[in-house]
Amino acid sequence: MHRRYCVVDAFSATPLMGNPVAVVLEADGLTDQQMAAIARWTNLSETTFVLPVTDAKADYRVRIFTPGSELPFAGHPTLGTAHAVMEAGIAKAREGKIVQECGVGLIDVSVSEGDAGRQLALTLPPAGLTAISGEDTNELEAILGHPVLRPVPPAIIEVGAVWAVAQVDSIDALLALTPDYARSVTFERRLGLTGLSIFAIDPTTGNIETRSFAPSCGVNEDPVCGSGNGSVAAFRVHVGQLAGASWSYIAHQGQKVGREGVIALSADHSGIIRVGGACVTTVSGTLSL
Repeated sequence: MHRRYCVVDAFSATPLMGNPVAVVLEADGLTDQQMAAIARWTNLSETTFVLPVTDAKADYRVRIFTPGSELPFAGHPTLGTAHAVMEAGIAKAREGKIVQECGVGLIDVSVSEGDAGRQLALTLPPAGLTAISGEDTNELEAILGHPVLRPVPPAIIEVGAVWAVAQVDSIDALLALTPDYARSVTFERRLGLTGLSIFAIDPTTGNIETRSFAPSCGVNEDPVCGSGNGSVAAFRVHVGQLAGASWSYIAHQGQKVGREGVIALSADHSGIIRVGGACVTTVSGTLSL
């Protein structure tokens, strides 16, 4: 059994940076068990499987696996898979857009070509928000080994993936975090989380630095996380850090794991959040099973 296979670095135009996603381009006929085994074998934060659509409005369908679970939606696999299916000729953008079918439904991905190369941006699914109790905030601080900002109370943000989002007082503090991963697994499973997305604001630029931890999914630290950063953006809207319906900023992520990623977050007058960046293919070949 031979299947076309590639690895795409998302949120970077530079190979070996950003966040890699493995893409099995011809996954029809693979069982759930085979998909899970392949995801464990690649040992990347996510592996995607491209399948025939079940909704005629979609250009392709994808299933998304971590080494330990299946996700209904994730950010960097969405952009990386969109890049891969266009590059492989499986689907093409129409009027600047390609439509992905996944566990949460249809996701629009805008496609633009310019001097900086191809830029992709996904429309974040509507975000649900649940407050985190004081007791669970205490536990979150114990996991992180550092206080979070209580005036902007941590919350659970659900966008398909489910992230506990919290802010710490500085980028230096964020980069110094050494979470207790075993304790975080228990916390994540009890609250039904994908993981923790923690951020800090750069006071000189207004941009942010993010770190995302998902040990319960088999990923201690995700290098550059689209759904995590989308959840942070939804959280920032909720707490009033992003004024008005229209806004934009840049998030940086990945330097603690040797991968610099750049994520563009924005909303137009509708308030719909978009998560974007560049992608580059670093591996192309055949998966032999």
